[in-house]
Amino acid sequence: MSARTFLGDVVRSILGKGMYQRLRYGLLPQNSFLWNSHGIIHIGANLGQERDLYAAFGVDVVWIEPIPQVFEALRLNIAEFPKQRAYKYLAADDDEKEYHLHIANNDGASSSILGLAKHTEMYPQVAYQGAITVRSKTLSSILAAEQIDIQRFDAMVLDTQGSELKILRGAANLLSKFKFVKVEVPDFESYKDCCQIDELSGFMSSNGFREHNRHTISHTPGVGTYFDVVYERNA
Repeated sequence: MSARTFLGDVVRSILGKGMYQRLRYGLLPQNSFLWNSHGIIHIGANLGQERDLYAAFGVDVVWIEPIPQVFEALRLNIAEFPKQRAYKYLAADDDEKEYHLHIANNDGASSSILGLAKHTEMYPQVAYQGAITVRSKTLSSILAAEQIDIQRFDAMVLDTQGSELKILRGAANLLSKFKFVKVEVPDFESYKDCCQIDELSGFMSSNGFREHNRHTISHTPGVGTYFDVVYERNA
């Protein structure tokens, strides 16, 4: 056992799992907003990879995921967390519009309503392996259908592979309810006609948000960069 592993085990035993995870992951810039949040709406849930992180901060979580098989795995993954709930919807900027949702071969993580563009240059191992037809809902309609109280949530996380701006436009009437919005967004055409960081930042600025922090997820020379960007509502 390395000294670092041993020290980590000692700190974990003293603080407890929840506080240890809170300190370990909450100090990362892209997660710092969690210190000042009490509820999260996470759209593009996939398998709920952040479930332990959210549980460590004790926040209420609404997960939204459209792919049936992935959704069932998500439900199992969050079953032990009483403050987390999952709902099967495709969020967009309109209601009842029919989309072909392309399913990616990495457990659905790169699935999108948009076609692949330069994403294949950054992640050549990722490909589509089929598609399903799904009808969309705006965030407002999802919350109304499930009787979810928006007052319980002050942060939104978006990871929907290029359609983030469509979702935000469809939720424009709700944005004033959120203190933070975290978005995974590229500075290049990763998916066909996907939103890019300059356009997204312009939209957020026009709706009263400023950039709180920006973290590089991946970079490929000659292609571009993916970022996690956290926007904070102006005081």
